[in-house]
Amino acid sequence: MALKHAVLAALLDGEYSGYQLAKAFDVGVANFWHALPQQLYAELAKLEQDGLVEGRQVVQESRPNKRLFRVTDAGRAELERFAEAPPKPSFIRDDLLVKVQSADRIGTGPVIEQLEERAAAAAAKIELLGAMLRTMRGPLDEAEYLLRGERIGGYLTCLRGLAFEQGHRDWCLRIAAVLKERQAARAER
Repeated sequence: MALKHAVLAALLDGEYSGYQLAKAFDVGVANFWHALPQQLYAELAKLEQDGLVEGRQVVQESRPNKRLFRVTDAGRAELERFAEAPPKPSFIRDDLLVKVQSADRIGTGPVIEQLEERAAAAAAKIELLGAMLRTMRGPLDEAEYLLRGERIGGYLTCLRGLAFEQGHRDWCLRIAAVLKERQAARAER
């Protein structure tokens, strides 16, 4: 997947400025695609040049003018082509896993600490994602929302983010516990 597809998908909900798009990425899209604001601005310019998004200038009295972007028909067609293409397999690339891989040959104190920090960060993200899901559902329970909700794409990707963070938290806590037990067993010898 290219950043362009994530940007096009985020713009399907309406017109966004670059700033609003960056905020949308932080809240929802970051579950599956990370991008810095400057990357988003550069991608918007490229998408506009390619005719996949259309920008318009909005004059503001007390603030600098801003540009709002929306997906064009060509952008929707590009998303259709992207949706039809077989997905590439996903993979994990994480420096913490390299540290865990080395745990038999290095001191594990800092690795345990980093695992616990990562678990705490995942727990915080779980809370955030849970709140986002409740907000998206409104008064509906999940089954009803999934059946009748107006737009569920963001909800479904948020569910994936939640499952990822839960699995990540659980793994980090388990591995930290294993490494602590091994440290204690070595200390007893």
